[in-house]
Amino acid sequence: MRGLDFDNGGEFINTQLIEWAQDKGIDLTRARAYKYNDNAHVEQRNRDWVRRHAFRFRYEGPQEMALLNELWKLVNLRKNHLLPMVKANGYATAGSGRRKRTYDQPRTAYQRLLDQHAMDESHAEALESVHRDLNPAAITRRVNAIQNQPINRAKMRAPSGDALFGEQIS
Repeated sequence: MRGLDFDNGGEFINTQLIEWAQDKGIDLTRARAYKYNDNAHVEQRNRDWVRRHAFRFRYEGPQEMALLNELWKLVNLRKNHLLPMVKANGYATAGSGRRKRTYDQPRTAYQRLLDQHAMDESHAEALESVHRDLNPAAITRRVNAIQNQPINRAKMRAPSGDALFGEQIS
């Protein structure tokens, strides 16, 4: 790890963290004051991946932490190995004169990494082995099973008749 970036909230930065980072040679940075859009990509990832898979419940305890850790591992495998994405590569001008964004061919993050030849042979073979052993249906079934467990635990903690879970309030 080379650096940690925080938004402007002081709740994450304290003397112990600063000293620890200095001992480890880690750079600490903060977003610029009153520049609310500095962390837009991080916030988009939170909405797009974290809340889509773990929802907005409060999770507590080591059992739920273990479930969430397993969930993130599976979600990241699916995202990086199985879901193709497009990358913007420029603009073109349409017949009407309007500029239009152009994109490359859809590729998974795994394929893009292999295309760059940025890894040595042993790491590439290890990654290929992981990719070869993936079963998309099994991953989806396990993600669904994991998602149901914290939801049921959150339901048990919620007050009776909570509308959050679609039940009628008496």
